[in-house]
Amino acid sequence: MQQHIFNAMRGLNMIDGCKSAQVYSLNQMAGGGAAGGGGKEGFLQQLQEHLRVNSVRSRAHQRCQNVSQTSNGNSTTVAEALAAYGLPKADLIEPQIDPFLKFVDFVGVLADVYRRLENCPELERSEMYMEQCAIFRGMPDPKLFRRCLRSARQHAVDVHSKVVLSAWLRYERREDELLGVSAMDCSGRSMECPKGSLVSGYNPESVNDNCLCFRGGEEEGGLESDEVCSTSLSYGGEVDDDDYDMWFCVGEDEVRCNRFKISSLSRPFKSMLYGNFVEAKKERIYFAQNGISAKAIRAAEVFSRIKSVDSFDPNVVLELLSFANRFCCDELKSACDVFLASLVGDIEMALQLIDYGLEETAHLLVAACLQVILREPSCSVQPNVLRHFCTSEALQRLASVGHASFLLYNFLSLIAMEENMKSNATVMLLERMGDCATKSWQKQLAFHQLGCVMLERREYKDAQKWFEAAFQAGHVYSLIGVARGKDKRGHKYKAFKLTNSLFSDCNPCGWMYQERALYSSGREKMMDLNTATEMDPTLSYPYKYRAVSMMEEDKIGVAISEVNKIIGFKVSPDCLELRAWFLISLGDYEGALTDVRALLTLDPKYMMFHGQMPGEQLVELLCNLVEQRDQADCWMQLYDRWSSVDDIGSLAVVHHMLAIDPGKSLLRFRQSLLLLRLNCHKAAMRSLRMARNHAASDHERLIYEGWILYDTGYREAAIAKAEKSISLQRSFEAFFLKAYVLSETTADHESSFYVIKLLEEALRCPSDGLRKGQALSNLASIYVDVDKLDHAVDNYTNALTIKHTRAHQGLARVYHLKNLRKTAYDEMTKLIEKARDNASAYEKRSEYCDREMAKSDLSMATRLDPLRTYPYRYRAAVLMDDHKEAEAINELTRALAFKPDLQLLHLRSAFLDSIGDYVSTIRDCEAALCLDPNHSDTLELYRKAQKLAEEQQE
Repeated sequence: MQQHIFNAMRGLNMIDGCKSAQVYSLNQMAGGGAAGGGGKEGFLQQLQEHLRVNSVRSRAHQRCQNVSQTSNGNSTTVAEALAAYGLPKADLIEPQIDPFLKFVDFVGVLADVYRRLENCPELERSEMYMEQCAIFRGMPDPKLFRRCLRSARQHAVDVHSKVVLSAWLRYERREDELLGVSAMDCSGRSMECPKGSLVSGYNPESVNDNCLCFRGGEEEGGLESDEVCSTSLSYGGEVDDDDYDMWFCVGEDEVRCNRFKISSLSRPFKSMLYGNFVEAKKERIYFAQNGISAKAIRAAEVFSRIKSVDSFDPNVVLELLSFANRFCCDELKSACDVFLASLVGDIEMALQLIDYGLEETAHLLVAACLQVILREPSCSVQPNVLRHFCTSEALQRLASVGHASFLLYNFLSLIAMEENMKSNATVMLLERMGDCATKSWQKQLAFHQLGCVMLERREYKDAQKWFEAAFQAGHVYSLIGVARGKDKRGHKYKAFKLTNSLFSDCNPCGWMYQERALYSSGREKMMDLNTATEMDPTLSYPYKYRAVSMMEEDKIGVAISEVNKIIGFKVSPDCLELRAWFLISLGDYEGALTDVRALLTLDPKYMMFHGQMPGEQLVELLCNLVEQRDQADCWMQLYDRWSSVDDIGSLAVVHHMLAIDPGKSLLRFRQSLLLLRLNCHKAAMRSLRMARNHAASDHERLIYEGWILYDTGYREAAIAKAEKSISLQRSFEAFFLKAYVLSETTADHESSFYVIKLLEEALRCPSDGLRKGQALSNLASIYVDVDKLDHAVDNYTNALTIKHTRAHQGLARVYHLKNLRKTAYDEMTKLIEKARDNASAYEKRSEYCDREMAKSDLSMATRLDPLRTYPYRYRAAVLMDDHKEAEAINELTRALAFKPDLQLLHLRSAFLDSIGDYVSTIRDCEAALCLDPNHSDTLELYRKAQKLAEEQQE
């Protein structure tokens, strides 16, 4: 039975995975009296200086002075000195309100979006995908959001949407941070090509084509700049004098024209020249009072014959644009619009021309200017740029040319919030976003984010107003923002009543218990926090509150154990800061330094102790209390920590090594791998970009660009980068990148043997033991897939020889395939003993023992990392085999409450199907397909359930 469960539910990965908010509000009163003793005078003196410079309260400052004057040598004086910054106080801890959409019934929301997406017209699919983006924004895996963003761009119809979405895709990779990359550089991908974005029309298949930049010169519009000159205005080819039958007179200049061709420019001209106006009978028409120069009239005459403005001086074309607007010359205006749009290539040009475009309602010109601005995120938040977006008048001007949209302001507000959440610009952009919101989800998002920003700005009345607006639009989660605003304004009981009302109106969620706990105390508070953790173990506030409460009772060891629980599966700067504080209190400066270094890897600008001390300064102070290491010592330490699967410790060592050698791209790359293993995707991408910028050679730079592309969903482009790197120089990392990406995209035997060759080539190239151990393990995994088990054993053994500890897991798998379950179990036991982060090891070992031992191992895996889904699926499958259907479904439902996972949804839908609940089966299938529309097993079950549901209704 157990083997059946394994085969039905779990597929082993082919490749081994290689790949700020403040912690608390701090008490401003210094804690504790001046203790005797001080063997760390240098450390304390630096603290005193920092306190003096930053004007910390005189009492805290005096306490530090007293500490430094003592000579007892008691290491606790260090903690007392840091207490001057404020002790962590349980009553002042407050969870952050997430600034994205959050739902009571997330599975139902996913199912509804999938259903509407499948039934919506083709031309509306782009907007539906953007709704999906808003839903996925708050999920920990950014790949879901990026996939929907690409789909939205693929199905975009109008130029405006294409411009914004192409820039947004580029922003997700932060290409503006890559040295030597211009905003208007084309990556070769059609959906992000700046020229392709300016082409209107619906063609979803075109995103797979080569972009306009790679199709040759025949599609290039306009002439080279040295061919553009005003001298060509007089001639548009040979013209017979007999063709001229009228003149436009501008001052002393006379411009010869053909009446018929000029009249063809627009209806006003046709009426003027052939209608009942006096000009129809004149050969000379005076144009001096229209503000149009003779040069512009001459250009208009040339255009009337050749229908092109490509040879004109740009200043003349600008005047022609005004002329075309005044006299309704649509064809001329379109030609000017296209020509001027082709000139926009940098931010300076964009800022010069956007006002012209807005004044003359030139849709394409404004689009081209907008594109450059949006592809330079750092520029888009500058005051001289924001004036084009922030005010109501700016919104109206953009709307007049078809460039005011919820999509635009959603993107701009995202950039502004990441830059400075409290700024006036952020508020104004969000207000404009609300002005553009028409759909319910758009209003929910705009108003909720405005509430979050106002709460950060401590404008509680406005925050409450916006949260109420979001709640009225249908966003239930915003009600906790209303309660928070009431509490901040002194109405704590009203806040409690409001939060408590959620429990009668909705199915309770973990965050509801967490929020209610804010307004209660004592036993009731702790009960709510414990329930919150039970229902949603990913919420960090309950762990932090319990830990600080224990700290206040001098139970520091227990406090550290409590915060360790969440750091074990969800690493965040605030929790690392809290543990560092506890470790300093214990005098464990080495451990505290490790946590602060890891914290700064996640957020290099993090401010410690209520924003009073930069993290880098605390590192310098703590370095005086620990053993100093050189680069060679660090490499040895990194080897040990990597081998013991201590990812946080490894991050700290790499941070130290980068402080010694900041330009080492290999270390930045190593850093990104660790961050990906810890699910810190944003920080990992930042490290990858820095590795790329510090690359010492072109072939190395291409490798890092390939990893960036792979991690953002462009696998073919990543392979192309690897191949180009190999053509420049054969290297371990280039072969490894190509092999890794290919193994993820193909699964047939022929491809597997090709991956084996690539990995063997990689192993022939120079590299360090850490990376070679990974390559050996990956190679062995491929050998397992092609049934060459002896080769797999050899490679896993070689990987273990160079301390690649994770190879124990692969070796156990081979032993299991050879029917050596006891040996496999023992192999996993070795991994559990060696690995510091060993939740996955417990999970894997459960496959090689009997049911009771498996249940014990999986319970341990869930306790160490509740985000791992296999234990829930196993327990549910066992319950189903025991004919406990309700308990099995409840087991999966418990996990789905905080982890909307494809496999969990698929399994629950299968269980619901087996008991004949086809309506619920369809709902779960739709939710699963929203996460992965191409999941074949779910698609099959979905069609079957639909058919059975129809038969049941009949």
